[in-house]
Amino acid sequence: MKYLKVSLLFLFAAAIIVPFGFTRSVEGQAAAEAPTHDMNATTPTATPPGSVSDVFNQVDYDGDLDSDADDVARFGEARDAFEEVEGVADGLGPVYNTQSCRECHQNPETGGGSQITEFRAGHLNAFGNFVDAPGGSLINQRAVAAAINERISTAETETTRRVSLQLFGDGFVEAIANGTLTANVAAQPSAQRGTLINVAVFEDGATLRVGRFGHKDQQASLVSFSADAYLNEMGITSNFAQTNTENTSNGNSVAAFDTVADPEDPDNEDVENFAAFMRGLRAPGRGPQNASTNAGSVLFDVIGCAVCHTRNFTTAAVGTLINGGAFTVPFGLGNKVIHPFSDFALHNIGTGDGIVQNGGQATRNQVRTAVLWGVRTKNELMHDAEEHTINDSILRHAGQATTARNNFNGLSNTNKTNLIAFVLSL
Repeated sequence: MKYLKVSLLFLFAAAIIVPFGFTRSVEGQAAAEAPTHDMNATTPTATPPGSVSDVFNQVDYDGDLDSDADDVARFGEARDAFEEVEGVADGLGPVYNTQSCRECHQNPETGGGSQITEFRAGHLNAFGNFVDAPGGSLINQRAVAAAINERISTAETETTRRVSLQLFGDGFVEAIANGTLTANVAAQPSAQRGTLINVAVFEDGATLRVGRFGHKDQQASLVSFSADAYLNEMGITSNFAQTNTENTSNGNSVAAFDTVADPEDPDNEDVENFAAFMRGLRAPGRGPQNASTNAGSVLFDVIGCAVCHTRNFTTAAVGTLINGGAFTVPFGLGNKVIHPFSDFALHNIGTGDGIVQNGGQATRNQVRTAVLWGVRTKNELMHDAEEHTINDSILRHAGQATTARNNFNGLSNTNKTNLIAFVLSL
């Protein structure tokens, strides 16, 4: 028993030292902590409430190696576009989910997540492979006319909801090098090792990059993510091969209800603004910390949560070309240490999403490891918003997360409380 206590003490000490002393990364030295947002829209500032100073990461938009009034103005312009409410005359629909990016990304302020979900559906064929519902797995919940409202039939037996994700810190996530993500996954135990998939970068047209955005890692760049969401959530087309054609209504043409010629964002101005806004957002910062959260932080590593919920990454060096050369990492995003608590890889944790988007049939029941930074702003948890407590979310983990879940179940009530307190401080 004495030796067991000594071993546990050593493990706890190592868990305290290792996560904060090292960052698993291939990038250079003297990396700085990324600027963070306190996730509180009421925080007093030196400028009027809601101003860019609340959330703005000093990104050098114009490439003059300085962050100045021009860059602040650029962020404000991008935020205005992100918050703009679209109408039919702008190309909204004909089938769609929301009228504004902000509608899905607002908690605690523009750039956060929300309670809004999208709905996906399909079925399995005779070989057990997933097949989209007619027109695609995304079933839009709104339309400009009742005649084209989408719905599913009883043939579509695979269904799921997907909760809107918060966007704070996504500029830093975009700036993580492919090699950093692949090295991180390669270091995971084989039983828990995640799956990284390569997806198209719309703005380059030829490049594949490690996917990192969306519940299925379906996008690798913020421009691609923006164009995809603009089409699928608002029905507005842009000038990329993947997004220049209108969606259908359950596979049927909606041309008779479409009053604006495609592409409706012909120069991709809106899409570029959305990406610029996200690149300028700070990362979610930590909430209040105390003895309970500090103890929980140690337990988070000891029981195995950190295997997939990776604490630390360092972004690529300033000046690095990414997204097929379409974007140069600016000083506001380059060589920054972030703490997303995700490996951005797909895992099968038994939640049974059932939908295939990219990566083939093997990804059908895999979902991206949820980022935990900013989780304290959410009360609808997991990818489908089906859980409402951290405890129930942990208990739902299975598959590759079974060991961590069982280790959690073996903790004392005090230690469970401490671990949950830690997660709720993120």
